[in-house]
Amino acid sequence: MNTEGKCFKYGDNVDTDVIIPARYLNTSSAQELAAHCMEDIDPGFVGRVSAGDIIVAGRNFGCGSSREHAPLVIKTCGVGCVIAKSFARIFYRNAINIGLPILECEAAADAISAGDTVAVDFDTGLITDKTTGETFTAQPFPPFIQRIIKAGGLLASLKCEDAEDAEREKEE
Repeated sequence: MNTEGKCFKYGDNVDTDVIIPARYLNTSSAQELAAHCMEDIDPGFVGRVSAGDIIVAGRNFGCGSSREHAPLVIKTCGVGCVIAKSFARIFYRNAINIGLPILECEAAADAISAGDTVAVDFDTGLITDKTTGETFTAQPFPPFIQRIIKAGGLLASLKCEDAEDAEREKEE
């Protein structure tokens, strides 16, 4: 699994209230919520982001409240990956649960600039800044977490496993 896109760069401590302001949490529609993604820190983000684009940030990305809406709106906007120096633990877990690929890589977070074209290979953890030619290596997720992300999240992966189990039972 891979992604490639333009980089949107942010600093340290980007909290969930900036990713999706609480004033919009009166809807359960992911599309409606995504229309407000990052608007308090980057008002034009939603109009500029394209499928596969990448967010690069500093330390403690996704800090603040534990709402699962934050990684959900990032994914719904089409962001292919978030690379950061570090993630708030609850954001990290929520990202996996909803199938948003994230990688921790301090060197990449420092070196990649806004607007650079970045490619990510999730199987190897290789991050390539195609604008500068620099490469970085993040620790890839183990295969079982990669399966969760590829399936679109934890619940989707469990449904896939249930379907596979049912198919195996038919064959026996």
